[in-house]
Amino acid sequence: METTRLLSLIGRTEPLFEQDLKTHGDRLDGTVNSSRFLVIGGAGSIGAAVVRELFARDPRVLHVIDISENNLAELVRGIRASQGYIDGEFATFCFDVLGVEFDAFMRAQMHRTGGYDYVLNFSALKHVRSEKDPFTLMRLIDVNIGATRRTLQWAGKAGACKYFCVSTDKAANPVNMMGGSKRIMEMFLAAEGGDPPVSTARFANVAFSDGSLPHSWRRRLDQRQPLAAPSDVRRYFVTDAEGAVLCLFSMLLGGNGEIFFPRLSDRLHLITFSDMCVRFLESQGLQAVPCASESEARDRVQELAAKNQWPCYFFESDTTGEKDFEEFFTDREKVDWDRFADIGVVQNDTLQDRTLLDRFDERIRQFRSSDWTREDLVALFHEVLPDFGHRETGRFLDDRM
Repeated sequence: METTRLLSLIGRTEPLFEQDLKTHGDRLDGTVNSSRFLVIGGAGSIGAAVVRELFARDPRVLHVIDISENNLAELVRGIRASQGYIDGEFATFCFDVLGVEFDAFMRAQMHRTGGYDYVLNFSALKHVRSEKDPFTLMRLIDVNIGATRRTLQWAGKAGACKYFCVSTDKAANPVNMMGGSKRIMEMFLAAEGGDPPVSTARFANVAFSDGSLPHSWRRRLDQRQPLAAPSDVRRYFVTDAEGAVLCLFSMLLGGNGEIFFPRLSDRLHLITFSDMCVRFLESQGLQAVPCASESEARDRVQELAAKNQWPCYFFESDTTGEKDFEEFFTDREKVDWDRFADIGVVQNDTLQDRTLLDRFDERIRQFRSSDWTREDLVALFHEVLPDFGHRETGRFLDDRM
């Protein structure tokens, strides 16, 4: 989607980080051009955006790993069609970093190229809906926490000078298991990082990213189906390019344990999903028509489409783990506001309670050796995160249109 139109959908007229790019852009370009990069989970929305930003700066080596063969194919097609080729080595690989293939791959690359200067990890289960059952929830823990620690260890073996992992704004005062898993991930990174140094980023929702609610609206229109959105859930949105720039700043300019986030200003503000849905339909030449129920919305598609209108079901959210608003830092965290124009930096405490983290590892091992319930995992998160504000309603996103 064209940048100006995308910004208008999220209530902005100007992109973020322009001043910071003017100030630090040459340094970013020079570092990327002389370095070797491994991007894990690099075919998703934000990972792919980072790959495109790196590719544009002509790195020596740019390798991308993802479990989605289709997304990797589309990533390469898009880069070849828009940016062409670079002098350095660009290659993609399709496997799960939790499997033995990753071990063999890293050994081979260390022997062939000497390893990597920078390792970036974007692999994640990012949906609140992932906590609805104990099996998907354990996979969320595997990916968000286990894969992060595993790839950090390999980054050290590969001689990387920096490891970067994307976090989420939902890790600040988490109310759902996804946000809680990312907060625990941050704690492990703080405890185990340093060789190589580790930095991360918390940022807002990436507008129209794969799997997001706004992304689904395009699919619903294509399939002539009604749109749905909560009317009381407010979110910050960034474009994929803005998210990628924030990640590059954290990776290349962040110190060990630091968490980068976009500074709130009159250019970055909260917007409800329902308001964004109305704007999206207007951008398609359609007028949103609120309906009183899901069934009414399903029944009126043909009638309203004939009048350049579209049925929408707007509702108050009642699903487990849904936060009314989002925040990027807590009142317990020290923040550097002076280093950048549009970026705040959390000075994360690298002295973590290792007893809590060891307890987490022990309990996960115990669960794996027998059976576990969703309640077991929720209770463990409460134990490791004393301020965990988990919101349990008994309803999940699978119960919504």
